[in-house]
Amino acid sequence: MESQEQQKTSRVVEVDSKQSWDSYVTKATDQGCPIVVHFTAAWCMPSVAMNPLVEELASTYQDMLFLTVDVDDVKEVATKFEIKAMPTFLLMKEGAQVDKIVGANPDEIRRMIEGFAQPSRVYVA
Repeated sequence: MESQEQQKTSRVVEVDSKQSWDSYVTKATDQGCPIVVHFTAAWCMPSVAMNPLVEELASTYQDMLFLTVDVDDVKEVATKFEIKAMPTFLLMKEGAQVDKIVGANPDEIRRMIEGFAQPSRVYVA
């Protein structure tokens, strides 16, 4: 049971450098795996408050890669995507941004991810 719980808590991957970002995005793109990115900051309480939702969504949509990027730690990636406010959520497919939500709106984020995942889920079913 412990290993299953450990696996649940590790469903969201923390990006700690531009190199790790490039590596995760390349691997996901090569595997045809959609990516959900949570741009956050440790000092931003609305961002921190979204962490449990992101964990829940990552457990639900295991065919997607969930990344979290602290904008203060990985400024190069935040700048590339013009992240100006936290939290910001990006959806990516084939290495390119396909959708973006700025702000802590759990219902909107959930709808965006559900809509994005729908084609994959239908294909699997």
